[in-house]
Amino acid sequence: MTLDDLEAIIASRKSADPESSWTANLLSTGVDKCAEKFGEEAVEAIIEAVKGDKTALTSEAADVLYHLMVMLAAADVPLADVMDVLDKRQNQSGIAEKASR
Repeated sequence: MTLDDLEAIIASRKSADPESSWTANLLSTGVDKCAEKFGEEAVEAIIEAVKGDKTALTSEAADVLYHLMVMLAAADVPLADVMDVLDKRQNQSGIAEKASR
């Protein structure tokens, strides 16, 4: 599965019944709740990374990517827009990019 595949699945769930789809349920709660859930999952991934548990980190990283994609969908931000930003950053150093903000 690619992130494009995941984006398409999440988009297809926007119109699903929130009672039958976890993704539809999340999306029905709005951007704020989707962002909160993303934050929770990010913290869980950080904890597993610090603990050095690669198996748990792998699982939490999948949750982070999923919840990031749900948050983006809730905010109507296409993955392509995010990838465009990354493409533009590819041609300059991270230090220079940070300094330009």
